[in-house]
This record gives sequence, C-alpha cells and structure tokens, in this order.
Amino acid sequence: MSDVDDQIARSSEVLDRTRANSRGASTRSRKRREAEVGRRLLRIAAVDATIIVAAVVVGFFIPLGMFGALAVMALLIAATVLLAMAPVEPEVRAETLPTTPLRTLPLQTEAWLERQRPALPAPAQPLLDAIGLRLETLGPQLTALDEGVPVAQEVRKLVGEQLPELVKGYARVPEPLRGVPRNGRTPDEQLADGLKLIEEEIGDLSTQLAQGDLDQFATRERYLQIRYRDDGLS
Repeated sequence: MSDVDDQIARSSEVLDRTRANSRGASTRSRKRREAEVGRRLLRIAAVDATIIVAAVVVGFFIPLGMFGALAVMALLIAATVLLAMAPVEPEVRAETLPTTPLRTLPLQTEAWLERQRPALPAPAQPLLDAIGLRLETLGPQLTALDEGVPVAQEVRKLVGEQLPELVKGYARVPEPLRGVPRNGRTPDEQLADGLKLIEEEIGDLSTQLAQGDLDQFATRERYLQIRYRDDGLS
C-alpha cells in the first residue's frame, strides 16, 4: 500500500470516528432534552394539581365565584409559564466542579461543557463530542471507586480542574486575538490541542479502570472454573 493509500485510510478512519462521535453526541443531546422536558412536565403537573386541590378545598368553605375561578385560572397559567421557563436543575459552575462528588463529576462536567459549546470555535466541536463520549463511559466506572486511590485523584484533577481551566483560559482571550499566532500557534489551535490531549487522557484513565474490572472478572472466572469444574471431576 502506498503512502497516499495510507493517508487516505487514516483520513477515512478519522472521518468515521468524527461521524460516530457526532452521532453519539446528537443522541445524548436528544435524550438530555427529552429527559428535561419530562421533568418540566412532571413539575408543572404537580404544581398545577396542588393549586387545583387547594382551590377545591377552599371552595368548600368559601365560595370562589367567578372572580375566584378566574384567579385560579390565572394562577395556573402563571405557574405553568414560570415553571416552563425556569431551569430544571441548577446551572453547573466551574468553581464547584473540583468539590463535586466523584460519581457525578463526569455528568456535571459534561453539562458544564455543553453550556460552553457556543463560545468555542468550530474545530473544537468534534473534540467536545469525543470528550462527552469519554465522560459518559467514565461515569459508571466511578460509582464505587474510592476517592482516595491515585486514579480517582487523577480523574478529579483532569476532569474537575484542568479541563474547565483550559476552556475558561481560552474564553478569557479577546476574540480578535484567538486566531492570531503567538509562539507559532493560535489560541484556537492551542485549545484544540489541549482538548485532544485531555480526551486521550480520559480514555487512558477509563482503560485503567476497565483493566481492573477485567482482572477482577477473570480472577472470579478462574475461581469458578477451579471450584466447580474440579468438583465435577472428583
């Protein structure tokens, strides 16, 4: 195979990986929006039901009349509009990420990154998708991880501190200067290189955690083989 064929193959691989990341990001975004809509509807239904029940109870003792009915209707409309516009969950702030519980850190960081997406350049968008996929894989791996072990500390530093600091540092650069080379690279290029490195590091940490799970699984399987197969032969 020629060098040109090698280059074409590598380019196709990168393109396929980018498309897969984009599809994964779109699916996650759609699920996130659907979950948010569901929570909003449940919240609206609960508050509206409370208002109606309260109005019925009050109506047993004090006749509401036309004006009372209109007041209840206005209250229902106002509550529905306000709850539909209000955020379902508190906005994640970068300052809180370093102290976020480890098991929820990937999800919180991904939510924070999604809010920064509009301010980041186009070359960074596929990298954000790739990081989102990495964080989605990493999250379940951290649920039972002891916060004191070295790999947990590495995850917290990388995901909760270094990643937000990189994005915040880029945001502080004046927009007209983001495409201007400095020391051979533009801030846009530095951001992309930093995000790529972080994405790879998260992947390595996830692999380390998976390796421990695989070793534990293999040990358990060998125990079962020795325990029960040997018993069957005896």
